[in-house]
Amino acid sequence: MTTATVHHQPPTLRATSALRWIVRGRADTARWERPALLGLLAAIAVLYLWNLGANGWANSFYSAAVQAGTVDWEAFFYGSSDAANSITVDKPPASLWLMALSARLFGLSSFSILLPEVIMGVVTVALVYVIVRRHFSAPTALLAGATLALTPVAALMFRFNNPDALLVLLMTLAVYFTLRGVESGRVRWVLWAGAMVGLGFLTKQLQAFLILPVLAGVYFWAAPISWRKRLAHLFGALGVMIVSAGWWVAIVELVPASMRPFIGGSQSNSFLELTFGYNGFGRLTGNETGSVGGGGAGTGMWGSTGILRLFEGEIGGQVTWLLPAALVVSIAGFVIFGKTRRTDPRRAVLALFAGWLLVTALAFSFMAGIFHAYYTVALAPPLAGSLAIGASTLWSRRAQLWVRIVSATAMLLTAFWAFALLGEASDWLPWLKWVVLGLGAAAAAMLLLPRRGRLLAVATLAVTLVGALIAPTAYSLETVSASHTGSIVTAGPAVTGSMGRAGGMPGGMMRGGTPPAGMTAGGTPPAGMAAGGMPPAGARPGAGGGMGGLLGGGSVSSKVSAVLASNASSYSWVAASVGSNNAAGYQLATGFPVMAIGGFNGSDPSPTLAQLKSYVASGRIHYFVGGGSVGQSSGGSSASASIAAWVAHTFTASTVDGVTIYDLTR
Repeated sequence: MTTATVHHQPPTLRATSALRWIVRGRADTARWERPALLGLLAAIAVLYLWNLGANGWANSFYSAAVQAGTVDWEAFFYGSSDAANSITVDKPPASLWLMALSARLFGLSSFSILLPEVIMGVVTVALVYVIVRRHFSAPTALLAGATLALTPVAALMFRFNNPDALLVLLMTLAVYFTLRGVESGRVRWVLWAGAMVGLGFLTKQLQAFLILPVLAGVYFWAAPISWRKRLAHLFGALGVMIVSAGWWVAIVELVPASMRPFIGGSQSNSFLELTFGYNGFGRLTGNETGSVGGGGAGTGMWGSTGILRLFEGEIGGQVTWLLPAALVVSIAGFVIFGKTRRTDPRRAVLALFAGWLLVTALAFSFMAGIFHAYYTVALAPPLAGSLAIGASTLWSRRAQLWVRIVSATAMLLTAFWAFALLGEASDWLPWLKWVVLGLGAAAAAMLLLPRRGRLLAVATLAVTLVGALIAPTAYSLETVSASHTGSIVTAGPAVTGSMGRAGGMPGGMMRGGTPPAGMTAGGTPPAGMAAGGMPPAGARPGAGGGMGGLLGGGSVSSKVSAVLASNASSYSWVAASVGSNNAAGYQLATGFPVMAIGGFNGSDPSPTLAQLKSYVASGRIHYFVGGGSVGQSSGGSSASASIAAWVAHTFTASTVDGVTIYDLTR
């Protein structure tokens, strides 16, 4: 059929053809392939949407910024914590833009905030399928997609409002566009890849750049054009990346500080400082001014560093169930593809996934600064792709003895490692680890057998897949059935050293929001300790009596909400409170701007005491709410402590439902 004929098809025929492509795929694919893909994506959507409302506001720090973005376009653009634009969150705003647009469209609610995360999860799975399917079989691509979807940390973060879901989607898009460039040698694909990395920077700053060496290396090695053109294309992609990331940065840096909100997470009101300090090299070195805890090589507040970090404690159960097997089968895959031509796209796909996996895993293993278990969601797509490609490559060559030995070894590693991980959650499904061990041993034995017909092959595949996926699937199902709120969340059941499902503290907060010894539920501190676990020396007069803390906002009673919202239209901020999470709880409860003094940790110099006095004198703030994370952290500003002390000394405190409130207009 000619192009002209296609263009002159009746609209109804074109629509029918498009529908047929969506349902069945390309003409050269099996009839079952596209329905299988659509079924997989539908099942994932149901899984991720299931019990979504249990997460409530999820991370109230970001939900408050979304709320602000639905009220004020300036707050939307900058990613401000409140609609009066006192301070931004400590990340670029790209992920907030999507959530705020959803909330503007459907109305502000937990569902409208979390729905984009679910959609991004389903799209990421579809992308991994498409990447693998371009040069491997449909079963291989389906395995990659299912493995990604059933990774526990993916089931967590594609239902949560942190920036990680968008970052993972953009990095997966960058891999897809790079592969298209490797296949064709056309520059437009590499430019698109650069744009995706740039947008990733506007999502989570320098973490997006971890994939750059892999994308550039694979393209420069495998693209079917001269090395001069490859190099020129990569420089073009670099330029596009700089533009796609830099336009917003340039605006923020060029706009006078007096005309925009303070850049949260910085000490000098500079996004560049935030990029290269607190959210940049500080994450690697542990030198993060204003952080809540020190880092450094070895063992610190955020756990031990080293090659085994990802396999220890709660981190292992997030993502590493199939990591040993993925490493083994990826190496075997490179051996098999070793003698192929330089431009072999199959090896390029494996190199993209395996390189992404290795570089990110090493960075996470040795970074000495703030590290949370949920960061490992960035490993989920490359792990799924590497595993599926390596395993299917070995399966297709199972007639060779060494291939069968490698396959059986990978299966045994998976079974033993799953047994160990399940042992960390000793009170949760204690029988499951024995089932996994039995299935793993049976699968390994079957994989060692030579080819003996279709029935044995089907049985071997079935036992192998069930044995490999049953444990992470159970973890994922447990994850979607539970509530996850706060700034530190983890997938799966409670394990030794877990940081918590509901805003736990590092190093001892139990899952489900249960506090460590000496700390009462709901974030209320014991005598002499401020909310959020800060010591009395940092709590200063006026810091106590709040409902929230450093890592999560608490529930706000109707009485407190009514007091704060009274005559709200007369003020820029109905209240001010130390720490972004503390302020977020009040803002989400009232729907009106609440100033987050000191930003996330209470250690940013925003506002200074002089600035706050000016706001109070001009009648722009109605109340000051006690509590929150007050204090100077790792060299950060002590302005919040000075403000709390000044308020307590100058104004009379009143108590509403256990919350200390100061009326700044009296």
